[in-house]
Amino acid sequence: MADWNRSPGAVDDMLDGENKRLADSLASKVSRLKSLAYDIDREADDQNQYLDGMDSNFLSATGLLSGSVKRFSTMVRSSRDNRRILCYVSVGLVLVFFLLYYLVSRVQR
Repeated sequence: MADWNRSPGAVDDMLDGENKRLADSLASKVSRLKSLAYDIDREADDQNQYLDGMDSNFLSATGLLSGSVKRFSTMVRSSRDNRRILCYVSVGLVLVFFLLYYLVSRVQR
């Protein structure tokens, strides 16, 4: 590290210089860590806001689906004419599905 034949003042100056260099290095590393911690905090806040938005969207979709199920149940429990319409709609949807399946399989060939 140093030549021990030098005067004690020179050794102290050399150690002070080394300490200052290490302190500056440590200060820059602490600054980088602080910046990184701030970025992580900001990202976590952004993600929490995004998840809160998704939660409200899922709640509104759940409300829409539950309302649709209630209306469907009411229609099924009502008169015979509604059951006949429901049967026609169900058969029509199955036919449309098979028609689309046939058309897509023909296009892929």
